[in-house]
Amino acid sequence: MADRQLTTLLTQLRTPSLPFPQSTTLLSKAKLLLLQLSALTPSPTVPPANLTLAREVYELGALHSLRAKNPDSFTRYVSQLQPFYELPPSAFSSPSQNQNKVTALWLLFLLTQGRYTEFHSDLEGLSTRGSVAEVENDKFLGYPIKLERWLMEGAYDRVWKAMKKGEVPSEEFGVLCEVLTPQIRREIASSSERAYPSLPFLSAQSLLFLDSEGAVVDFAHSRGWVIKDRTIYFPTAADLNADEEGEQEQEKEVGQMVIENTLGYARQLETIV
Repeated sequence: MADRQLTTLLTQLRTPSLPFPQSTTLLSKAKLLLLQLSALTPSPTVPPANLTLAREVYELGALHSLRAKNPDSFTRYVSQLQPFYELPPSAFSSPSQNQNKVTALWLLFLLTQGRYTEFHSDLEGLSTRGSVAEVENDKFLGYPIKLERWLMEGAYDRVWKAMKKGEVPSEEFGVLCEVLTPQIRREIASSSERAYPSLPFLSAQSLLFLDSEGAVVDFAHSRGWVIKDRTIYFPTAADLNADEEGEQEQEKEVGQMVIENTLGYARQLETIV
């Protein structure tokens, strides 16, 4: 009886556009049914069919949480999923349709939090999903892997392009990219400050992928930048010692390369448009 009710609830929960309050109510009912089936957590006594139902409840809970922009709820569901994902495929009655998607979203979430050590630790655990090539070529798993690689390389132009609405694997990834965008802007701003004393106003707008001049002004003020005669002037540290100057020079060269790549991409976009 409980398993049939649970199947009915899952059918409703598979609707992506379900309002979060409604999905929360359905998920609470689903977890009560899992409790009746003794399937809230995996154990050797739980039949494969019930384990499969429980896994999907938590997966759909994670997806609905992200759509509702509720990171705490998303984190809880991913935590509840981990014991299920550690089981062999033979423990379930059918393969998961959302495992790679949820795992990829978790990896992207770690990037938005700057938790790179955990990102690489979890990435190593994906060896059970297939070869390195298979993992990186997966529609979902390959997405955060590429983003992290480009972020480490300073290839922000590729990151901006990958985060465009039509490029993300699903709408849930778009939610996390909204969180990641300000973080990338801050990194580009820091590189700009190290690489140049100033930048033309429009170049800064292209570099930071800001939609309007007003947004550039607001961002500049938040960084303590000075705008004069359509040029943005960055603050400088006059009290650097010799060692710091040498380190700054090296960072400046890297920053210039990153900025030139990003500006080049922005100009290409303008040409296309």
